[in-house]
Order: sequence, then C-alpha cells, then structure tokens
Amino acid sequence: MGGPEARPPGGSVVTSPEAEEPGCGGGGGGGRRGMTMTSLLPSAGDGNCYYILTEDCAYGSKYFQAGNMCFCSERSYLRNFSDDRPPACFLKVIMLDDSSTVTINVEILQPVREEAAVFLLAISSHNERLNYFLERLSLEAALRAVPGQKVMVEVDRQHLPGIIRYIGSIYKNTSAALSPFFFGVELQGEGENRGRSDGSYHGTEYFKCKRNCGIFLPFSRVQFTPMPDDDYMKQKPKPDMEEGVPVKVGDAVSFYVDEVLTKGIAMAVYREGTQWFVKVCPEEEGTTDIFREIPMDSVVKESLQSLFSPFESDMGLGHPNQMKREISESGEECESGNSSLEVNSMVQITLDKGNQVSGIIRWLGYLPQIKHKMAGVELDEDKGVTAGEWLGKYYFHCAPKRGLFVRLQSCQPDVRFQCSSNRGQEVLPQTPDSFPPLRNEAAVRVLRGRMKGIQGHCNSCYMDAALFSLFSCTSVLDSMLFKPFLLCDRNVQSILRDEIVNPLRKTGFVRARSVMHLREQLTEKGQCSSFTNAEKDPEEFLNLIMHQILGIEPLLKLQSGGQKEQDCYCYQIFMDKQEDLVVPDVQQLVEHSFLSSDLKLVEIPSCFIIQMPRFGKEYKMFSKIIPSLELDITDLLLDSPRECCMCGDVATLECSDCFKDKVFAATGLKQFCSSCSRQVHSHYRRKTHKPTRLHVPEEFHSRSPRGSQQVPREKMELFAVLCIETSHYVSFVKYGPENEHWMFFDSMADRHGDENGFNIPTVTLCPEVAKYLDLPLAVLALEQPRDMDGVAKRLFCDAYMYMYQSKKMALYK
Repeated sequence: MGGPEARPPGGSVVTSPEAEEPGCGGGGGGGRRGMTMTSLLPSAGDGNCYYILTEDCAYGSKYFQAGNMCFCSERSYLRNFSDDRPPACFLKVIMLDDSSTVTINVEILQPVREEAAVFLLAISSHNERLNYFLERLSLEAALRAVPGQKVMVEVDRQHLPGIIRYIGSIYKNTSAALSPFFFGVELQGEGENRGRSDGSYHGTEYFKCKRNCGIFLPFSRVQFTPMPDDDYMKQKPKPDMEEGVPVKVGDAVSFYVDEVLTKGIAMAVYREGTQWFVKVCPEEEGTTDIFREIPMDSVVKESLQSLFSPFESDMGLGHPNQMKREISESGEECESGNSSLEVNSMVQITLDKGNQVSGIIRWLGYLPQIKHKMAGVELDEDKGVTAGEWLGKYYFHCAPKRGLFVRLQSCQPDVRFQCSSNRGQEVLPQTPDSFPPLRNEAAVRVLRGRMKGIQGHCNSCYMDAALFSLFSCTSVLDSMLFKPFLLCDRNVQSILRDEIVNPLRKTGFVRARSVMHLREQLTEKGQCSSFTNAEKDPEEFLNLIMHQILGIEPLLKLQSGGQKEQDCYCYQIFMDKQEDLVVPDVQQLVEHSFLSSDLKLVEIPSCFIIQMPRFGKEYKMFSKIIPSLELDITDLLLDSPRECCMCGDVATLECSDCFKDKVFAATGLKQFCSSCSRQVHSHYRRKTHKPTRLHVPEEFHSRSPRGSQQVPREKMELFAVLCIETSHYVSFVKYGPENEHWMFFDSMADRHGDENGFNIPTVTLCPEVAKYLDLPLAVLALEQPRDMDGVAKRLFCDAYMYMYQSKKMALYK
C-alpha cells in the first residue's frame, strides 16, 4: 500500500511515495558558488564521501542540474587530496541519480554528511533539494527528529497534524549506494483518512495505523515541533526570559563598525552558551542577505516608531493614537484599502530609499510579538531576508533571500500587468464558452500585432511559448481542457481553459496575470516553490501539467528491443555526433535516434513533441536544423507493415547496417523484401550485415501479386517550433497549409516603462521562412545566419522543440 512507485537512486530519479513531482528544477541553480568550500574531507569512518552540486554542470552529452548528488569512495578521495601532492581541481564521482561516473570541478561540490544526504535524497526536485541544503534549519530539524514526535505535514496543500512513527528507507533489496530516508507519519485529528496507507509501503509494514491514516513524506513536507527535552529548544529564549532581554526581533538598534555609528534592524536574537547575540540587517544594506552578528552588549536599542520602518519608508504608522483608531472594535486591524489582498495576490512593496519590489503573498496572519497583521511575501528577486522562516518557524517556503515579512498595509496590488490605457481594477477574463483554434485568415486577423499573444512576466517565456504553440492554431491537445481525467485537477484545468486558451482564441491576448494564476497553481500542486519566478524549460512544465496535475495519458508509447513499454510526453533525441549530417532535417535526426536506441513506437501518437539534441543548455550539436514539415513515422512503428525500399513490396527484413551505408538515400530506415535483401547483401561490403526479421501482419501475407498493394504511409504534420536563444524562449506556429503560413511569437518582444512597467507581447507574420525551406541543402548549408531574412535564422538555428500532430489520431485521443 502507499503512493505510486518510487525508484531508488541508481535507477534514475527518486519519486516521493506521496506523489511528489519528478523534478521541478529547471534551469535554476547557477550562481551558487559563493558558498565557502571549507573542506571536502569525509567524516571519519565513512566508506563514501557524499557531495551536492551547487551549480549546473555539463559533462559530455549529459547535463546535471544544481542539486544533483554524487559520491566517491574515501580511498579515492584520499588518493586525490593527499598531503604530498598538489590539491586536485577535479574529482571523479558517481552520480546518485543514474550511477554514471563523471569528473567535476571541486569548486561546485559541497560535502554532505551521509546522515544528512539520505534525507536530502528523498527530495526529488534538484532545485528544491539544493535550497533545503543551503537553508539548513529544516534539515537540522529532520536530523533531530525521533519517532513519537508531533509534526505538521503538508498533504494536498493543507497542513495536517500527525505523529512520526517511522524514519528510514522504504526501498528494499536496492543495490544503490545510498537509499533515501522518508518520514512515516500517522495523521491525527483532521488529518485522519487523508493519508495513503496503513503504515505499509509496497507490501512491507513499517508501522501500524488505521487505513488511510498513514503517509510517507520527505522532510521538506514536514514541519517539526521540537521535543520538550530537545537541546535546541533549550537554547530558545523562554517567554519569561525574553522579558529580560533588552533587544527583541524587530527593534531598531545602533552599533559601531570601524568607529562609524551604524543603524539597523534586529532580525534574530539568540544565545550561544551564556552569551546573547543579535543578528542585524544594517540599513545601508537594505534587504540584502548581508547580516552582522553582534554581541548583545555591543548593541544599543533605539526608540522605534514602527517595526518595519526601514522597509516601509512611505507607510509609517504615524501617532500611536492613530494606530489605535485603526484597530476595529473586534480587536482586529482595519486593513482598509487592502481588503482585496489575499494569499496568492500579486503585490508591490516600497522598501527603504524608495526602492520597490514585487512578489506574491504566500501567508497572511499574526507573528509572535507583533500586533499588526503581517504578510509573508515571496519576492520576484533575491532582495529578501528569509526563506519563509520567522524565529525558527516556517510560515511558508521559498528560495533563500526571496522571502520578506511586512505589514499587510504596506502591500499594494501589482498593476504592472495592465497596459497603460487600463490601470484600473483588472478583471480576469472568465469566458464560459469554448472557442476553436485559429486558422488561416482568422489567425492573422485575431493574433497578429503588438499586445497580442500571451504577455510575459518574470521568466515566464518557457510557459508562454509552449502554451501559444499548443493552443493558438491547433486542437490536438484540447482534451486537456475538457476531458475528466482520473487525476485531473479541475482548478488548473479551468484556469487553462477559461483564463488562457479561450481568451487567446477569442481576443488574441492573454494577460500575464492569467499565466501567473496558472503558475501559482503549479507551485502548489507541484510542491515546487519556484514556478512563479524561476527559469524553467518547456518540457518540465509540460511533464508537470500533463502527468502530475491533469494526469492525461502519455502521448508516446515506446518499446526498446522487445523490452517493457515506456511512456513519455516528450521525446529527447539522443545521438552521437554524425559527421555526415551537416545540415540535417528532423526526419533524419528522429530516425538516427530511434535506430541507435533500438526504439519503436507502439502506436501512432496524436501529438509527437521532440526535443533537439544538445549538450547542456548552450551547446548545440548542429548549427542549423531543417524543419521537416511532414514526419513519416511508418518505419518507426512496431509490428506495422513496412515497404521494401528497393521494389516497394512488403518488407520482411530490416538492416541497421544498411541505414549507415551512404549508397542508400539519406532518410528512411532500410528494410527489404526477401529477394531484394539477398541481392543487396550479396555485395562483398555488405556480407557481414545482420538483417533482422520484421513482423508482417497476417493480412499482408496472403496479398495479391507483387507490388499491387501499397503499404499505407503514416505521416504527421509540423504545427509549431519552440526556439531558445540566451535562455529566452520564442515560438513559430504554422497557421495555414502553405509554406509561407508561419507566425512568430515573443511574449517579451518589447517593454513599456522601466522595472515598474510591463512587457509587450508581439505576434508577427514571417513568410520569409518559405524561402529557406525551398532552398537546396547545399545552398542552405552555406547561408550565414546573420544574413538570413527576418526571423528565419531563429527557426533554423535556435530550434529547441518540434511539435507534430496526427489529425487522424487526434479524433480518438
């Protein structure tokens, strides 16, 4: 019993048994090297040394995101870092996710104790894993936790009470170097019947509880309440002790730095042994992550008019009597002017010196020792002071330096998403009707122009480009909008349909606020705090919304060498560098990739999403790729009739060696009827080839005379291409049948105003693409990208993902 199957390390990505999403890391993680690399030396007695990557790393054709974990043996470490030789700059390690051996720069490796590594490994999102490693407090609480301890756990976006009953691995008979540790929790009170098991997982009992009252979670989904005898608790000031402490959190203080009087705000008060310290955020540093830890006796408390006055220069509380008038008779603050703000509202805040920041309210309520209603805000930029924690307790979770607690009255609705002619109250487009995709002249009339398409905001281009490609001019995946899938989240589905797709097809424009609404839901459903602000890749978004949230049937069913079927939503092309492929087309790349991996399509897909081969995000394997307007998948289908490439009769044999023979055509797998195979392989250069026998459907065994029955061809048509350049995604969409019928979409093509302005999305027609599609291959290869007309260069040189559709199959799926 329990959740869906979780794979241990050594068998690819770890998935939480509570159905935590398989990775929402995206492109985050760069720039983490500022950590001090104190020592790579393992703890005494450890058989292995464990590390976590603090930056993205490319190694050959593999790409490892920051947050990946790896290890090397203690013996291997000592061999590289012995005292009698210069320190090594690189270390050979084994990645825990896929067991591959790679060599990595030690500057981006941070050592992790084994007892901490097992907890971190249970977090499947690399980016989230790194954030918890950097933030430390939750990890340290997990290390101190014991069975019997009361906790709050996050289940279906709600925090429920429970008791820890088990801490450890739930994977048996695994040969992995390290097995992740989960918390087995028995849900209590309102959490009863909200669990996933009775304390068992995959037939093994780890603890006993009532049915649907047990759940297994990574520590990132658990809020720990310290035990009464916890040493950590003893270090926290008790309420009666706090009365004797001269400085409290939020007080304005002064202290001397190099004989210069400096002012700041007390962000934390703590004790080490017998001495008290104050963690101060100096005024000159504003809201950066630069703090000073100063002994209590070196700090002078100042009179403070408002708890957060440095952060609210134009939001002062005024006279105390005025403050009293703002308290209603019921004892609650009157938040007049901000009554519309709630959790997930997008707001702007004025900091010290008039600087403005924007973000999303993640929590509302009252903090200890503060009588005003507060808002916990996740900022768009690293200008905060926390990761959602206040005095050792987490009220929400976000990336380090992205969280800020301010008075709710200091928050103002964010109006940047509105065009200059409409700065009033924004009303989200709620369109109950359904609108078909736009084609031909209708697409041009509705979509072309400035402030058309989907408006971008805060690293949303990956999602904007994907949504525009999938829904503007095709209905191949419209089932996502209506079909009642087994796992379907109605809220996400209605936002996608009513706030994004229908307005796009009706008016040609979707506000950034609508996309942010979807991003907020993805953040909640995907258990990853970075979907609202971080850079991501389209495939990460598509996998999350299709698989984990909407639960739609996988778009592709693949089989490799007669093994068990594999399901996926996007197909990544893997291949070695082909010297003979100078300017390949998509057809050639797909065929090479399928052949090298011995893959076949089990059935005809309605939608075939293909990622181009890349080494990391930057290195492109080919300088140009020709878009194949049609993708012939006949020879890629499993147990489908095939045509002899020589005579056109039904093929009975396939030869992978002939595929590489330059005597034959550049595209198309090489299959033959029996007589043609004998003739072809009679040549002395091909006598060593080993053709494999094909399965021929029964109805083709007893067909009429040779060549009289033509094998049907299965072709898919190209409907969109996503392109990337310097981490910015755009898309090309084919809106009509002709080669000239292409439009180019950029969600951030222009901008109105400075950092408080808004992006202007633009859709332009690009008929110049047809000119290059019609060029002979030799001529196209010589074309210099800088000399190509219009935006054609981006289609041919920056392609990241191709999208094909089968209109025939779309009728049934």
